[in-house]
Amino acid sequence: MANWFEKILPSFIRKGSIKKSTIPEGLWQNCSACNNILYVPELETNLYVCMKCDHHIRLGARKRLELFLDTSGTKELSEGKSPKDWLKFKDTKTYKERINSAEKASSENEALIVMEGTVNKLPLVAAAFEFRFMGGSMGSVVGQKFVEGVNHALSNQLPFVCFSTSGGARMQESLVSLYQMAKTSAAIEKMHQAHLPYISVMIDPIYGGVSASLAMLGDINIAEPKALVGFTGPRVIEQTLNVQLPEGFQRSEFLLEHGAIDMIVHRKDLKETVHRLISGLISNRKS
Repeated sequence: MANWFEKILPSFIRKGSIKKSTIPEGLWQNCSACNNILYVPELETNLYVCMKCDHHIRLGARKRLELFLDTSGTKELSEGKSPKDWLKFKDTKTYKERINSAEKASSENEALIVMEGTVNKLPLVAAAFEFRFMGGSMGSVVGQKFVEGVNHALSNQLPFVCFSTSGGARMQESLVSLYQMAKTSAAIEKMHQAHLPYISVMIDPIYGGVSASLAMLGDINIAEPKALVGFTGPRVIEQTLNVQLPEGFQRSEFLLEHGAIDMIVHRKDLKETVHRLISGLISNRKS
């Protein structure tokens, strides 16, 4: 028997009378910064920047390259390469298990995607880290794909742009992953010697071995607004040194103020800005 309170309720709000929402899934997304609910088609038009608070929502590597490169004439380089379990590494899980989980989470087979394409009809090579693949960590295959992208740029006299978001070197590959810091840095030096522009764009978050190598070696180092950029996280520094860090420490605005990066560029301005910078660098080096 229904309780007396339910009997006196109007029929349209009685238990079981409210129908499930017919709104299709995937039309709404929560902003992690301001907690507002955002309409996804409008968010896509706004390049995944929150319309309420201007927070730059994290993007997958393919979506980032899709927004950055012109719609036609793109070609993926070094595709199909997957990480190898060099050391038969195991912590709470085996490395192979972590690779399988990362592939399912990201729909990618590694943490870096490299493409040849154009930006406002200017040909170049662009790479982007996929944070959903083991935190965008850099192992041997990531380093190899980066170097092959640079070599393609060198062979075809093309500029190179890299979007970095990473937790650092991949611990499951130990010294093999740390070696990629030197390997990628040496490849970038070849770009400098060939007088070809290398632009680094740092995305929240970017830490560890990636920030200490390829992410900070651009002819121009750009960061998105409020991106966290550093070698070690602020909480680790505070606990290790027993110090209180300044407000906004490691945010891109703090780094720009202290001369650690060259520019902060809003996502809606990034394509035009990179095109302008590369065009200027090419002109200066030819003169």
